[in-house]
Amino acid sequence: MRAEPAPFELAAAEAGELTSAFAAPRWLRDLGRTSWLLVGFFALMAGVIWLLGTTYTIVGPVVAGTIVATVAMPVVSVLARHMPRAAAAALVLVGLAAVGVLVLVVVIGGITSQRSSISENATAAADKAEGWLNDLGVDKSGSSGAKSGLEQDVPKIISTLVKGVISGIEGLTSLAFALSFTLLSLFFLLKDGPSMRRWVDRHLGVPPPVAQLITGGIIRSLRGYFRGVTLVAAFNGVVVGLAALALGVPLAGTIGVVTFVTAYVPFVGAFVAGAFAVVIALGAKGTTVALIMLLIVILANGLLQNVVQPFAMGSALDLHPLVVLVITIGAGCIFGMLGLVLAAPLASAAVHISRDLARARVAAARQEETAVAAGEAPTVPA
Repeated sequence: MRAEPAPFELAAAEAGELTSAFAAPRWLRDLGRTSWLLVGFFALMAGVIWLLGTTYTIVGPVVAGTIVATVAMPVVSVLARHMPRAAAAALVLVGLAAVGVLVLVVVIGGITSQRSSISENATAAADKAEGWLNDLGVDKSGSSGAKSGLEQDVPKIISTLVKGVISGIEGLTSLAFALSFTLLSLFFLLKDGPSMRRWVDRHLGVPPPVAQLITGGIIRSLRGYFRGVTLVAAFNGVVVGLAALALGVPLAGTIGVVTFVTAYVPFVGAFVAGAFAVVIALGAKGTTVALIMLLIVILANGLLQNVVQPFAMGSALDLHPLVVLVITIGAGCIFGMLGLVLAAPLASAAVHISRDLARARVAAARQEETAVAAGEAPTVPA
């Protein structure tokens, strides 16, 4: 009778090595997991873009009300110490509505009423630019093309500014209804803002201190950014407008308004407003005044702004200028006007929150190490 062969056996360590012998390499598993995460992320982004595009006529006023409420919430909190919060919210709402109507009338009325003068000065500037190109040896077709481009682009700037103010309300019944919807959202955000924040903190799915850090970081970033941008925009508008008035450039008020409005779009707005001021100065007063206007615009948006901005914004936007430019343009291409305005402060909030969380982790790790070291330390008998 043949003896049965001994059963095959493996040690525990050898069995562990066998389980990983035919498994995919770790880098391949990590790559596959990352790929699926990216697929899910882009699918989510596509859904968000589609949803915002579909509901933009409603989302736009709500987002505008949220931004204004975030900035104005401290005023409501101060007034709420002396009166009911609803009355304080109503009082602040009336004041903001009055300021909003005034700004809307000045921006839309002031710009549209000067459309013909702007076109005339743009045409004069285009003629001078064409003469310069011809003197430099550019053929007639090339200089004429540059002239026609300049004549068309400057009126488009004005059209874009006017349309940008009233965009997002085309699907609503009227402008009055859109403004009333914004004011209604603003009232409830001012009145119930703290309770809404507590509800969000409870439903973020993270520990309460982390949730408060996230919402607080976003609120501080938005509040500091838009308060600072408003102060800087007013400073730039006053400086450029007064300079245009002192140089005898026509439409000085319009130049100041354009500078103020476009300042809410980082970098791109300053370029548009500066080009607008220089073109008007070139068409109306000639090359010397246009160069002086260009120098003033550069100083207002560069040296002088660097002096004012730290006091106005503090650390609200702690990002490199190149990062701000890239995310602003990218978000504007994807999300439109909302992306242009909100990209910089939200990115800044993400950076600050990540930094605070990392600092908290380091502090917690140090506390844990200190506790472990204290527990392991030998006790000396009395």
